[in-house]
Amino acid sequence: MKRQKPLPAHNTPRLHIFVIVLLRLLIGWHFLFEGVSKILMPEWTSAGYLQNSRWILADFFHMLAANPALLQIVDILNIAGLTLIGLCLILGLFTRLASLVGVFLLALYYIANPPLVGFDFGLPAEGSYIVVNKNLIEMAVLLALAIFPASYHWGFDRLIFCLRRRSESAAKAGPEQRKKALPPSMPRRELLKALTTLPVLGAFAYAAYKKARWEKVNAITGATIKLSDTKLKDLKGTLPIGKIKDFEISRLIMGGNLIGGWAHSRDLIYVPSLFKAYNTDQKVFETLHLAEKAGINTMNGTGSQLPLLNKYRRIYGSTLKIICQVHPTREEPRQAIDYAIDNGADILQIQGNCCDWRVRDGEIDVLIEAMDYIRSQDYIAGLGAHSIQALIACDNAGILPDFYMKTLHHDQYWSAHPRENRVAFEVDGEKSVDHDKFHDNIFCLFPEQTVEFMKSKQIPLIAFKILAGGAIHPVDGFRFAFENGADFICVGMFDWQIVDDVNITLDVLADLTNRQRRWYA
Repeated sequence: MKRQKPLPAHNTPRLHIFVIVLLRLLIGWHFLFEGVSKILMPEWTSAGYLQNSRWILADFFHMLAANPALLQIVDILNIAGLTLIGLCLILGLFTRLASLVGVFLLALYYIANPPLVGFDFGLPAEGSYIVVNKNLIEMAVLLALAIFPASYHWGFDRLIFCLRRRSESAAKAGPEQRKKALPPSMPRRELLKALTTLPVLGAFAYAAYKKARWEKVNAITGATIKLSDTKLKDLKGTLPIGKIKDFEISRLIMGGNLIGGWAHSRDLIYVPSLFKAYNTDQKVFETLHLAEKAGINTMNGTGSQLPLLNKYRRIYGSTLKIICQVHPTREEPRQAIDYAIDNGADILQIQGNCCDWRVRDGEIDVLIEAMDYIRSQDYIAGLGAHSIQALIACDNAGILPDFYMKTLHHDQYWSAHPRENRVAFEVDGEKSVDHDKFHDNIFCLFPEQTVEFMKSKQIPLIAFKILAGGAIHPVDGFRFAFENGADFICVGMFDWQIVDDVNITLDVLADLTNRQRRWYA
């Protein structure tokens, strides 16, 4: 006769039972929370997580993210898996199967975005410890729960086990033995043990309800702060592309000021520090990755930003093009250029204040030498400026760049000082405490002169500072720049502004009835 398997609780110390059940409940709570929170967030998608995969099976994950039908299936399976695994673990129902499925799901998470050196940018993370992270730890615990009888003590599996044992005993016993050996119902103690963890489910429901109510009135908690990736679905189309020489460049270019902390915030002296605090390395990587997914393929930055940008391109396998500003001087006419070339810049451009200062100080020959040297290295040579007088002087000296990089915005905003008080070359100069004089408040002193100068030049124009350091609304600033001759616009953007700015660019470009200058890119 086959020996009957005893209930595990008869042989397991109570402390061991408590620890095993506690682990089961904690992980079950976490899984259920992840599933329910995604159910309550209709815009949630796993696309960002899959697209950021850069380890083994990365191509497979990217394929899933790129196919809307497959992505929808993945999202449904992910949410259902998390929710059902959580419910089963809390209730102690089919615990071994739920644990093994949970291990499989966590293994996919781990493989998609492992906590390896150089792989931990681009996604919000709850901490990792080189190779080890939360997913790996929970995988190990779930394996332990699958091996040990984690639900035969307190949980529905105990109820199923007892009912099955009673059924087997009844089948083997005769009618008289069955009547004597088996009570008419399951012992109350066994039933209570089976249902012990049911109140945890009620506690979860209550906690989830309270959390949802709190977040409705508190705009800065939990799920009210969402990843910028979720806005990609709001894109209205694909950014048009222009060409400068052999480089295809999106009409909207990412500026580097916000990342670098150059806020031009007038007398709000804390803003530069705020920009730097927000734009951590990881946030910069998230921002650039989002920009690329939104169709922006080029960034304008400084030499000091090249190490960070190169790290981003290496980690993400990015093809982001970098226009690097260089600042040649009389003493070191080539050093900045060589540094930019050696550190991976794609296109070089004389920095705006550099051009202004060289012209102001009678050193146009430094600019001529720099432009010639850039071209001798087979690089595209752009010329930037804030003051239109600088570009006019360079033009008179015979400097013909491959593109102009010029500030272009109107002056119809509160902080612009009176036109009669504006002085050529004062941008980036001394800041006055007099509101009626320059105080880091205006960057295109004479916009109509810029427009007239560019009308006569068959050279691509990248307009920058088109929002006057945040004083002009993008709808207004983008239209002014494109209608007045810009072939591209360069705009500093936070991650949460990118999709909106791309859509504004698309709207403006679709309705440029007042543009007079031809497109030269």
